Amino acid sequence: MNRRGSIAIALWLAFLLACVWLVSRASFTADLSAFLPRSPTQEQQLLVDQIKSGVASRLILIGIEGSDPAARARASRDLAARLRSDPRFLHIANGETLGLARDRQVLLENRYLLSPAVNAERFTAAGLRAGVEDSIDLLATSAGLFSKALLPRDPTGEFMQLLDAMGNSQRPQMADGVWVSRDGQRALLLARTRADGADTDAQEAAVMALRAAFREIAGPGLPPTIHLALTGPGPFSVAARATIKGEVATLSGLGGLIIISILLLVYRSPTALLLGLLPVLSGALAGVVAVSLGFGVVHGATLGFGTALMGEAIDYSIYLLMQSERAKDGLGEPRGHWVSAWVASSWPTIRIGVLTSVFGFASLLFSGFPGLAQLGLYAIAGVASAALITRFVLPHLLPVDLRLRDVSALGRRLPVWVARAGRLRGLVLMLFVAACAVLVTKRDAMWNQELAALSPVPAADQALDLAMRADLGAPDVRYLVVVSAASQEAALAASEHAGALLQQLEAAGVIDGFESPAFYLPSQATQRQRLASLPPDAELRRRLKAALADLPLRPDRLEPFLADVAKARSQRPLTRSDLDGTSLAQGVDALLLPSTGRWTALLPLRAGSDHVLDAARVRAALAKTGLAGVYFVDIKGESDRLYQGYLREAILLSLGGLAAILGLLLATTRSLARVFRIVAPLVVAVAVVIASLVLLGQPLILLHLVGMLLVVAVGSNYALFFDRGIEAGGISPRTLASLLLATSTTVVGFGILAFSSVPVLNAIGATVGPGAILALLFSAILVRRT
Repeated sequence: MNRRGSIAIALWLAFLLACVWLVSRASFTADLSAFLPRSPTQEQQLLVDQIKSGVASRLILIGIEGSDPAARARASRDLAARLRSDPRFLHIANGETLGLARDRQVLLENRYLLSPAVNAERFTAAGLRAGVEDSIDLLATSAGLFSKALLPRDPTGEFMQLLDAMGNSQRPQMADGVWVSRDGQRALLLARTRADGADTDAQEAAVMALRAAFREIAGPGLPPTIHLALTGPGPFSVAARATIKGEVATLSGLGGLIIISILLLVYRSPTALLLGLLPVLSGALAGVVAVSLGFGVVHGATLGFGTALMGEAIDYSIYLLMQSERAKDGLGEPRGHWVSAWVASSWPTIRIGVLTSVFGFASLLFSGFPGLAQLGLYAIAGVASAALITRFVLPHLLPVDLRLRDVSALGRRLPVWVARAGRLRGLVLMLFVAACAVLVTKRDAMWNQELAALSPVPAADQALDLAMRADLGAPDVRYLVVVSAASQEAALAASEHAGALLQQLEAAGVIDGFESPAFYLPSQATQRQRLASLPPDAELRRRLKAALADLPLRPDRLEPFLADVAKARSQRPLTRSDLDGTSLAQGVDALLLPSTGRWTALLPLRAGSDHVLDAARVRAALAKTGLAGVYFVDIKGESDRLYQGYLREAILLSLGGLAAILGLLLATTRSLARVFRIVAPLVVAVAVVIASLVLLGQPLILLHLVGMLLVVAVGSNYALFFDRGIEAGGISPRTLASLLLATSTTVVGFGILAFSSVPVLNAIGATVGPGAILALLFSAILVRRT
């Protein structure tokens, strides 16, 4: 080995050690961070906050199924009891009345601070009479016994109105003292975790604790048919991470095993196999390090893509081993001779192919979609590293006596097949025209425009989540009015102003209802105003006497009411700490959030039975108020717009990458005709693959674009070798054999991802697998001198 070789190997080993050290310190994730914008707008930031730490992100919807209703109810009570003592959960609800005593005490003692009905008009003689008449009418209802006991203290019904207002949202159906589904076949519970929804590790711990608690209560006395169903952001994120990890490991392992088997079958040399894998492993490490340094975290989907990239990266070592003189003869010339011959004949073509990949994927680096930018950086670092190591390191590692399997027989047959392939040019042209016709006629419906298209959550689980959410009346938090203010008090005050407008929209039928933190904790100013509306004792007695004239209620029975009003006049306004231990506190904490020196109040809106409301009317109504820092957000609409923005951006960036590739080819070939014959088979391959996917009913997502770039990147190597063969008077049998082997490994490496249930991986596999085969076939058919 000469001095240059020793230096190259030493630098490579140092590079490997540095990569291994950096990979050991890298952070990996499988959450939604890769799908969130790098520089979000105000609405997008709210979307990000809701996904990461919003109230809906912390909810776990629990269903107990199987057995009989009594067993399900017993399991619900036992499970809720265990979970309430678990610090991982802030709140467990299953319809039981536990904790209501504290809520009722706080509501009763502070009803004149909390009730929106309390104003000066309420305590006039006419207002008192109307309130008492309503309370008397209530005695004849199912709540009569309860209201009768309260009548001496609360003749105007403030407490009952508060109870009704607090439970104004849709309530689940009850059976045997617990919540059940509408068909009665499932007991329901709702859990809120302490950890943010974005903390997948903590969510996994909560899910595991929940399942363990169910196993404990299901063991002793419950039928074996009873089982647990969990949905919600937490369980979904945990399951998604497990799915991504599992499928990346399984598919990459299986793909690697098949590729190794193919190479071993062809090489018949374990030494050649191991040496050929070195550039691939080095490129994979380089890709992980580049993404880790560039983004701070490596997403699981990026790793899945990276393992598939092995199928392209290994092509370079295949070209070296199969196309060199050493591979042909097994023995013979000194190492320097055949390496120099390979560098002179094949490396320029490979170098252009590598640059084509780099130019194509460099366009993705400018994406505002972190997941897409990660894939671009990984591809650039991985492909470039694998190619450079193949060129400058691998030749110095090959042993002098290396022997490969003689593939000359196959090599001699391939040129005959390639020569005959030219007869199929008309068929390929017809395929291309048909593919273009499909893409033009289906252009409006071929792209999936929803962010949910990237979700790895199975459709059955999503359907179960919708059903349980409807049964529970749990918030989907799609529509929000958001208030941003400098202080908690300002946020509450603005929420009250916005709430007054929303009440008008509710009365007009635009919305079906709404929530507000001010329902649970009115602003200090509002509370003081309500206290100020309470008349002095003597005046109240006089008005009360007038109000009770001709009513079946004597004034002397209402002394407790007069005492409570007198006590309320000296009360101080409530603060958040006064609500500790109540469901009111949970309502405030869920809807009133500190955010980077400011406070954000969330007012979720309830749509009608069709789950859709007139967003334009809500926005227009809010705009007329002139309230600063108050705006309307459609979370689903915003997420879909975010994804659509990603998609438009990715299409433009891909076109930019294609333009860069065309410029590169024109600069290197200095011939428009050669550029056309290199690019033509790649364009046809992409068009046929995409049209086939559309005809099969598979809507395209963002990652299909990445797959198209990969088809161009991989296929460019094939087209370049055929083009070089034309310029050299014919493509050699050895080169054809190496192209066939390289295509096989690429198809396996990427194609196996088509079996993944993770959409981002499936899209790449379904595009690149068939695309690589077609790129080789179309290159053989179309790349000819005209």
